[in-house]
Amino acid sequence: MPKKPKSPCRFSGCPELTENPYCDKHNKEVTKRYNKYQRDPNTYKRYSNRWRRIRQLYIKEHPVCELCERKNILKPVEEVHHIVPLSKGGTHNEENLMSLCKSCHSRLTATEGGRWG
Repeated sequence: MPKKPKSPCRFSGCPELTENPYCDKHNKEVTKRYNKYQRDPNTYKRYSNRWRRIRQLYIKEHPVCELCERKNILKPVEEVHHIVPLSKGGTHNEENLMSLCKSCHSRLTATEGGRWG
């Protein structure tokens, strides 16, 4: 399948062409601003060393993207998604987790009204 053509960086005045919303240079800046002014300060408490261990164990048990697998596509896991977000009362329990590739996670987060939605 052919790739989508590159488009200009969304950062005002940047002529860089990229496959993502922002070029590498501006993505860091936008992410830093988002984390400082828009992200819930309790986020860092929710994603502790305990979460990293849970994530590693979940990836070991579910090494393939669960959405791609439904379409008979085998893509390795890059993200572990909370079905009910922690900010809305979700937990790190296995029933609330889903292993996803980067593209599926981005698409799912956007449709749920996450950061890019």
